[in-house]
Amino acid sequence: MHNVNILRTFCFVLLQLVSASLFAVQGDGRLSSRPLNPAAAPNVPVLDEQKALKLSQSVVNQPVGDFILLDRDEKPVSLASYRGKPLLVSFIYTGCFEVCPTTTKNLQKAVTNTVAVLGADRFNVISIGFNQPFDTPSAMKAFAAQNGIVFPNWKFLSPAMAIVDNLTNRFGFSYVATPAGFDHIVQVTLVDDDGKIYRQIYGEPLSADMLVEPLKQLITGAPVAQTHAVADILDRVRILCSVYDPKTGQYRFNYSLVFEIAGFITFFAYVVWFLLKEMRKRKHPGV
Repeated sequence: MHNVNILRTFCFVLLQLVSASLFAVQGDGRLSSRPLNPAAAPNVPVLDEQKALKLSQSVVNQPVGDFILLDRDEKPVSLASYRGKPLLVSFIYTGCFEVCPTTTKNLQKAVTNTVAVLGADRFNVISIGFNQPFDTPSAMKAFAAQNGIVFPNWKFLSPAMAIVDNLTNRFGFSYVATPAGFDHIVQVTLVDDDGKIYRQIYGEPLSADMLVEPLKQLITGAPVAQTHAVADILDRVRILCSVYDPKTGQYRFNYSLVFEIAGFITFFAYVVWFLLKEMRKRKHPGV
């Protein structure tokens, strides 16, 4: 058990050393959708992007709470049931013909690469239809089918109209109704396994590294289960050693990091051996 704790600590420290820098706004910097050009329609309501960003960031590290929503088969789903694994949350409306489908398809590509690195059983994804009463379970089912979403860990959920405001506020999601649809913040929210918001990821273009890196932090930094602990640690090291290649848009195994880890372990073992040797000398000066 002591060795497992040492490996757990080492894995977490190593993660902090190699983790990517965190940015508030990622992608192309586009923070909100814009169904109508404000210049062409000056009297149409638009989203205050600075206010929306402030609200979005204000919920980071806050619990999302529990809500009951309906899945595509009209079965109730509790958000609390997703605790125990990281969760990616996106808000969409099914009547959108540009931003929401584009964001969903980009998220799909990123999730595909993320599954290849982490596995589908390591995290969950949900898309929530905020335009009620129109984003019904059947509408969400049709939207998922149109966009080819078939991942077993990705659900499309419909909230009751009465809870939409409270639900969107908990996730820091802002939107404004316009004659052409909704002007809304474009974000994917990453929730940790305790049900607290860990990161907001912004912009239409989503690459695998935007999702994998923070997910790797959550997965490898979480406490190790007592069952199959060694195997779990080795799997976390495998995940940690995967790196994103921007040329291919894929993740690959970083062999150089393995050698760095091996060198660190060797150095650490030498330091421990040296300290133990010095302690024995002090206890037994004549030996």
